[in-house]
Amino acid sequence: MDDETTGEQPQNTAEQQPDETAKDQHSELGQYLRDARMALGLSLRDVEEATGHEVSNAYLSQLETAKVKKPSPHVLYALSLALSVPYDELMQRAGYIVPQDQRTDVAKHGRTATYSIENLSADEEEALREHLAYIRWRRRK
Repeated sequence: MDDETTGEQPQNTAEQQPDETAKDQHSELGQYLRDARMALGLSLRDVEEATGHEVSNAYLSQLETAKVKKPSPHVLYALSLALSVPYDELMQRAGYIVPQDQRTDVAKHGRTATYSIENLSADEEEALREHLAYIRWRRRK
């Protein structure tokens, strides 16, 4: 019987990646977390223990069912360690990081470039922000 007739969700096979076809990235995160947990044979309570109680089993359940849409980076980091999955993968699936191939030329790249210059003082950082604001203002004119 097909899945529509039975009302059951299709099961992932070993060849499939965790929920790669999901359109909603938040449900994709939840399914990815669940698949990673199940692959390790861990219960929700096992993951709670593995995170040192930083992520409760109830909260993880809410993440897996997409009831919580955007967990904090701190929670994602704890889960990445407990589930042995890449932290940047979790950050991307939670919507914090845009994949490199999806960025546009005018997309923000964060503050990394601005602060990569060595030993900027607080005054120098503020001056750079002001100068950038001026440049953006001029572009809009």
